[in-house]
Amino acid sequence: MSRRTVTRSAVLATAALLLPGGPGGIGGAGAQARAAAGVTLRLPAPTGPHRTGVTTLYLVDRSRPDPWEPAIPVREVMATVFYPARTVRGFPVARQMSAGAAESFGQSGPAIHPELPGAGVDWRATATHSHTGAPAQAARRWPVLLYSPGGGDPRTMGTALAEELASHGHVVVTVDHPGDAGEVEFPCAMAGRETVRPTVLRDDPRKRPELFRALIGTRIADTRFVLDRLEALAAGRNPDAAGRALPEHLGRALDLRRVGVYGHSAGGTTVAEAMYEDRRIAAAVNLEGYLDRAPETPGRAGELYPVARHGSDRPLLLLGTDGFPDRKALEPSWQAVLARSGGRAERRQLGGAAHGVFTDYAALAPQLQAAGLMTAAARASLVGPADPARSVPAVRCHVRAFFARHLPVR
Repeated sequence: MSRRTVTRSAVLATAALLLPGGPGGIGGAGAQARAAAGVTLRLPAPTGPHRTGVTTLYLVDRSRPDPWEPAIPVREVMATVFYPARTVRGFPVARQMSAGAAESFGQSGPAIHPELPGAGVDWRATATHSHTGAPAQAARRWPVLLYSPGGGDPRTMGTALAEELASHGHVVVTVDHPGDAGEVEFPCAMAGRETVRPTVLRDDPRKRPELFRALIGTRIADTRFVLDRLEALAAGRNPDAAGRALPEHLGRALDLRRVGVYGHSAGGTTVAEAMYEDRRIAAAVNLEGYLDRAPETPGRAGELYPVARHGSDRPLLLLGTDGFPDRKALEPSWQAVLARSGGRAERRQLGGAAHGVFTDYAALAPQLQAAGLMTAAARASLVGPADPARSVPAVRCHVRAFFARHLPVR
């Protein structure tokens, strides 16, 4: 991992929350007692000059049925919006997860990531650094970024990076893809589903080509639909299907002439191909996502997605890790898009890191290890052995610098 990408100020701002024994650490005497009571984990603070507000959007696409549950006649999407706030005074700090989502995650999290503990964590207690419903800064319009999480992961595990980007002057929209997301809590009931919807995934979707194809196709459609609804928001309409009130001036804060996307794993596949298909998207960051379809025969190459087959005509960052166990399978599609994009695609790699380092697990796994709830081997498998005081700022700096170049805040 290049130290040149990690500024001293970013390291210092993050380290205080991440080092065991520090203000955010969960180590030393009494760790076992705290674990028994339910450990409270902490997210790293954003480093930008702007305080951030947050709200959620319940979006319903009536032109598509749900692909995973035949009883649901429409496609529902949940999204969280982080944005620079005019003021946060009097507005409560949001939790990372809603109560129902946190309860479900206690079961779905370890099922998706066996490294996570099955008990001992109060997932409801983790606070963000954003304030629910705070009025948006609307003296200017901010570039808009959409985030698609990895397969089986909820959007809430992308909170820290979203807050970081919002604190530096972006409106960031994290998107859940119900059905393949680990859990999604909706604000209202609907026939055919519970209020908290679990994942349909039971193993790696790359092992099932038709499932992987449907998953990515659905996610691309979700991403483009969310962009449609953001256009309605910017035009002064309320896109929330439940009619819930929105933060003051939120629509006026969106600059939809400058839209970027970033995504992790299956989300990385999603955003790269979504940019290829949708001219509204100006730049994309693929955080270790394949750019080919799942191979029909194990050990054989899969069919390249069009973005890899033809190349990207807009900026695309491929950011990977040295600890990803399937690097060999990832390589052909990444090499293809790099060779065919005329220099518009670039590649970077993080050392001492594993696949989960691009998510909130980068900060949470070391705390779980310090609390005796995760082994060193499990932590290395999930996020890599690198100190979070290095790995968290490195991911932030790569993603933030890329969007600062291609979608500058004006």
